[in-house]
Amino acid sequence: MIRVNENYLKLKASYLFVDIAKRVSAFTEANPEKKVIRMGIGDVTCPLPPVCVKALHDAADEMGSENSFKGYGPEAGYAFLREAIAENDYRARGCKIDPDEIFVSDGAKCDTANIQELFSEDIKIAVPDPVYPVYVDTNVMAGRTGDNENGRYKGFVYLNSTADNHFVPDLPKEKVDLIYLCFPNNPTGATIGKEDLKKWVDYAKANKALILYDAAYEAFIRDESLPHSIYEIEGADEVAIEFRSFSKTAGFTGTRCAFTVVPKKVKAYTAAGESIDLNPLWNRRQSTKFNGVSYPVQKAAAAVYTPEGKAQVKATIDFYLENAKIIREKMTSLGFRCTGGENSPYIWVETGEDSWNFFDKLLNGAAVVTTPGSGFGSCGEGFIRISAFNSRENVLEAMNRIAAVLGKSYAE
Repeated sequence: MIRVNENYLKLKASYLFVDIAKRVSAFTEANPEKKVIRMGIGDVTCPLPPVCVKALHDAADEMGSENSFKGYGPEAGYAFLREAIAENDYRARGCKIDPDEIFVSDGAKCDTANIQELFSEDIKIAVPDPVYPVYVDTNVMAGRTGDNENGRYKGFVYLNSTADNHFVPDLPKEKVDLIYLCFPNNPTGATIGKEDLKKWVDYAKANKALILYDAAYEAFIRDESLPHSIYEIEGADEVAIEFRSFSKTAGFTGTRCAFTVVPKKVKAYTAAGESIDLNPLWNRRQSTKFNGVSYPVQKAAAAVYTPEGKAQVKATIDFYLENAKIIREKMTSLGFRCTGGENSPYIWVETGEDSWNFFDKLLNGAAVVTTPGSGFGSCGEGFIRISAFNSRENVLEAMNRIAAVLGKSYAE
């Protein structure tokens, strides 16, 4: 008989954002006259930069001509985009990353999920808490954990991220093999300095561990003392794989383009202790299971690195950061402690009460959708995440509604 992968049965009943969608759907059905302002899921709202739109159109025209038509492209990405990424995102910041260490894909979410296929099922994994759920769920699906008990899966080493450590987790007290880090962080909006990041690199080198570094929100960093890439830390190219995305940088959430950096120095090991290069392994995986990102989308992504593209992207990011500043200042004025909203599009708000209860309070009372912190892990209980991805009008209206529901005075 055909059998199911029973690891899927260990997963919680549904994905966090599916739960949110169900509650919002029930609310809108019961209150069709109310305008819901969605500040939960981190989807962008500003359109693609004009230079990207033009590149997309021009590339589509190329696809309509026999002389310039493109069929299957290279699975790892066209050379023009890989070279632009290497030069602008890495070499410009002093990082020695070559184009053949860059793999273009259709999303950082996919890559952070798929990369774990390269590793043994019995490795010890460390994940922050709170955490982007994909890191956890994909390893559960792969069979690397036990059952979920009291909100945590057996087999994981959870790295508590709390106000006490400024939401930057401490090094694990036990030896681990694979470490997930995300900065600027989703969901807390926290950032990490070079000194703290170096501790993780040093730990990985000392323990022959590997860091999976999610830098999907690096474009929001305005504090130049903060690293945009883990490869700004000496030796990180020996122990870290980095994930980036054009989704939040340039509005590609619906267009789909991202990339993963797998340096040629990064290794993993066989049971016998033989070192194996991960760059050709990831290339083999992608060549077998992935057909690559479409040519027009890659041309649009490459336009991000033109002078016009850089200016247009910066203007959009600045707009979202101003939204974040408004949210952070307004929630602070209402008496809440906040993290993020600076160098990050997310504001992590300490509510002092059950996360889902507070979510329901804002949904039912203000018709504002946020994200309950407990959905990101047990350390997220008592918090909500508010996203800055919205129009200025909606952000201001949402803040006024929230202030009214909470019954506190709010000065415009």
